Amino acid sequence: MKTHSEFLTTSARGLNHNHPMLKMFQKAKRLGVWDPAAIDLSQDREHWQTFTEPQKDATLRLISLFQAGEESVTLDLLPLIQVIAEEGRLEEEMYLTSFLFEEAKHVEFMNRFLTEVAEVRGEDLSRYHTPSYRAIFYEALPQAMHRLTYDRSPVAQAEASVVYNMIVEGVLAETGYYGFFQAYKRQQVMPGLVQGIGKMMQDESRHIAFGVYFLSRLIAEHGDPVWEAIQNKMNELLPYAVGVVQEVFQAYEPEMPFGLEMDEFMNYAMTQFMRRENRLARARTLTLEQLYQETEQAEAEAAELTRGIVEG
Repeated sequence: MKTHSEFLTTSARGLNHNHPMLKMFQKAKRLGVWDPAAIDLSQDREHWQTFTEPQKDATLRLISLFQAGEESVTLDLLPLIQVIAEEGRLEEEMYLTSFLFEEAKHVEFMNRFLTEVAEVRGEDLSRYHTPSYRAIFYEALPQAMHRLTYDRSPVAQAEASVVYNMIVEGVLAETGYYGFFQAYKRQQVMPGLVQGIGKMMQDESRHIAFGVYFLSRLIAEHGDPVWEAIQNKMNELLPYAVGVVQEVFQAYEPEMPFGLEMDEFMNYAMTQFMRRENRLARARTLTLEQLYQETEQAEAEAAELTRGIVEG
């Protein structure tokens, strides 16, 4: 039977208001409370009617990848929250409550587009889920996260976060967001979708910053075994992450709708991968106090990158 020996907020330690995750919780309260139901999709419906069939198909493909992906990360986050709670890391758990709330909103927004703009009802969009996509979202992500229900070791936690935060969010989602902006904002179409994607990107910049912090903390606390597990898992999944991008473009050879170029997106995906890996490598030389400072810097850099894409 589970009991509590004390409560953090009434103990001598108290709540740490300088903790980077509590600071990020404050940002989530200010920036993450947007309503998917309030975004106007009326112009998007008009633009949809002007799209060619290949443009409609490419849009459905991208949306279906995001819709299933957002559902997956919403369903699969709970084991990590449970581990954090059982370790008594209240500041981290407080932030993760906003994390799950935001993932659920992403599911709602993508579903709005499918039902209200594309008017997809009773159609199986899993036909767009390619082998590399399935390897990550149908297998690697749920397996790594479910493992935490019976294996709560630092290595298991690190591998789960690599799949979730570094590969799914840090490489695939970031590359997908970039694709949406290149496809629609360049051509000044789908303003509601672009607005919603911008909001999702803001949320994800905090999610990725959490992942960098969390993995860096595990490295700082447990050293080489965790670092080696992170490197191995990143390298194991990189071919599948690259494969997702390749398989999207291969479906439209010789020419991707909206003038998108595969090389541009492959380079973007690899840049995201290297950025995450380099940031984590730095954690091997940091104290926890330095890690806190690095986390705030990483979150600020991610937010600035997001603003550049959204406003550019």
